[in-house]
Amino acid sequence: MDLKKVKVGLVGSGNISYTYLNTLTKFSIIDMVGCSDLIPEKSKARAELFGIRQMTTEEILADPEIEIVVNTTELFNHNKVTKMILEAGKHVYSEKAMGDNYEGAKANYDLAREKGLRLGSAPDTYMGAAYQTARKLIDDGMIGIPLLAYALCFRGYPFHAMPMELPKTFGQHGSSITYDMAGYYINALVALLGPVKRASGYSRFFEDRMYINTAHPRYGQKIDKNTGETVMMGNLEFENGCYASLAMCSEGFPPEIPRVEILGTEGTLILPDPNYFGGWGRDVYLTRAGNPGEKFKVPFTHGFSDTDPNEPPKSGRREPCHNSWRGIAVVDMAYAIRRGRPHRSSAELALHTVEILTAIDNSNADNKVYTIETRPERPAPLKPGFYGNPLVMEASIDL
Repeated sequence: MDLKKVKVGLVGSGNISYTYLNTLTKFSIIDMVGCSDLIPEKSKARAELFGIRQMTTEEILADPEIEIVVNTTELFNHNKVTKMILEAGKHVYSEKAMGDNYEGAKANYDLAREKGLRLGSAPDTYMGAAYQTARKLIDDGMIGIPLLAYALCFRGYPFHAMPMELPKTFGQHGSSITYDMAGYYINALVALLGPVKRASGYSRFFEDRMYINTAHPRYGQKIDKNTGETVMMGNLEFENGCYASLAMCSEGFPPEIPRVEILGTEGTLILPDPNYFGGWGRDVYLTRAGNPGEKFKVPFTHGFSDTDPNEPPKSGRREPCHNSWRGIAVVDMAYAIRRGRPHRSSAELALHTVEILTAIDNSNADNKVYTIETRPERPAPLKPGFYGNPLVMEASIDL
């Protein structure tokens, strides 16, 4: 049965919009209508590049045929823009995280439920080849019962050292590592292990940091804290009994050090950076109890690995994550709308991420362990064995 295409609009035509539009214009279920931005030159360039309409946000919200709006604005605008889209009667898929505070995210969650609308949020890298392969290995019992998990992102943010288009944004929620990167690791762990039951931890902002690049507009001035934590250590207890540590640090130095490991009663999984979909050196390794000293590289069981990073973006300039499949959760949402089933990157999963981050911050302040109220379903796995052409891989999404 042929399904009616789902018309989609995008709000926020900045850096990350390239990879979303590059993905969404490749799938048969999506009719990518147009994009908008507060700076018209940006939306005009994107529209011309991908053969879609340059629109205003008001036009996107007023178009009765557009069903899903993708929110790729800056994080501190996510709550406001998502609310505006929901009030216009559209389903929303937001760039990560769903919001920069739990109260605002929860308000939009409640609004979506009240209006009968779908709400979802990035990251969707857990739907990629690497983490879907890991999911299958866990579900097939290859590591036995998961006991412990370890997730680390150690990087050095250069914002204070580089000239920026909007220097005032540094220090706001979302410009620091907790909201910028932790969601990738949390979504990957929840997809593999299920929801988090309790959380506690520590977080801090390093004081007395200075803008050190002489070309920066605020060279020599102190970096304001403005609630953006730069080091976080979270302790997570999953509903299935597994314990995990979640460590995020942006006060380090390049190159970035990403680590994800799942240790079970019968084996260990060593997983690649969840900021990516897999491939090009980002592989899945398995050790088994019978061969504890040997590490096996596991072939991917699923499609949606990153494409060749050496293939330049068609814009002819640097585009973040240009070789990724960011946006396949929007494809999944479109199929879910047409099939009347749950979408994988659910509102519950998105809210779960924000609640966990909030709990860790609160735990640092009041020395308490928090019971997490949200309990999302583990996202349904994709079908294995679909590789290569986007239209072939698309079949793995449609349950």
